[in-house]
Amino acid sequence: QVQLVESGGGLVQPGGSLRLSCAASGSIGKINIMGWYRQGPGKERDLVATITSSSSTNYADSVKGRFTSSRDNAKNTVYLQMNSLKPEDTAVYYCKLHMSWNGINWVDSWGQGTQVTVSS
Repeated sequence: QVQLVESGGGLVQPGGSLRLSCAASGSIGKINIMGWYRQGPGKERDLVATITSSSSTNYADSVKGRFTSSRDNAKNTVYLQMNSLKPEDTAVYYCKLHMSWNGINWVDSWGQGTQVTVSS
C-alpha cells in the first residue's frame, strides 16, 4: 500500500513563490509517473504537471514557465516549485502516483491535498 503526503501549501501574495512536496511511502513500482493536480473552489480537479521516473516533465499551459516539478528518487519525493503565483492559482493541490510493476497493470494513489491561497 502506498501513502502520499503533501506539504508546503499556505498563503502567499501575488507574485510570490511556494514549493510543494509530496512524499511517498510503501511499495512503489519502478515504473511510475507522479502528477500534480489542483482543484479550485467550485471547479473540477485539473492536471497541473507530471514527472516520470526519469524526470521527464509536462505542464499545463496555464503554469508553463512559472511552475517546475522535480523529484528525488532516493527520498521518494516530488516537488512543485511555484513562482509568479497568481490569484487564479488558488486551489487545493494534490499529488497522484500512477505506477506499475510490469507496465501492464497500473495503480493510482492520491495524497490528501494541501491548500494554496494566493491573495493580497
